[in-house]
Amino acid sequence: MAQPTAVVRGHADVPDIGDFLGRAYGRVMAAAGEQGLDITGAPFGYYRFTDKGGFDIEAGFPVSGPILPSGDVEPSELPGGTCAKTLHVGAYDQVSAAHEALGKWVTDNGQVPSGDPWECYLDGPDVPEPRTLVFLPYKAA
Repeated sequence: MAQPTAVVRGHADVPDIGDFLGRAYGRVMAAAGEQGLDITGAPFGYYRFTDKGGFDIEAGFPVSGPILPSGDVEPSELPGGTCAKTLHVGAYDQVSAAHEALGKWVTDNGQVPSGDPWECYLDGPDVPEPRTLVFLPYKAA
């Protein structure tokens, strides 16, 4: 079942992702609070590599109900359905190994990705070994 989220969308090059996320999460928390919505899960980010370099990013939180657009905060959702999931423990700049492992697991098991992957951050950026959940939706080949 899909989960409602509140997000900020934008584009960032790799060195600027942390700043983008920090601003996005602050704006989403403020908008959700103003609208009386609860944050119901960990902060997340969808990253779509672009041919112009960097990433198109959708960053935010799951919320207790649909959010109304407010400034650059918009409604979105985390998809329902079947997902492969893994936990990466360690530096954010090494989380790509988790994405690669999920993609390999999906194809090794006769499946195909059915959407974009996303990451949920279980710890703040100052934790020495942050935990990142990585999700990859898939379906039968």
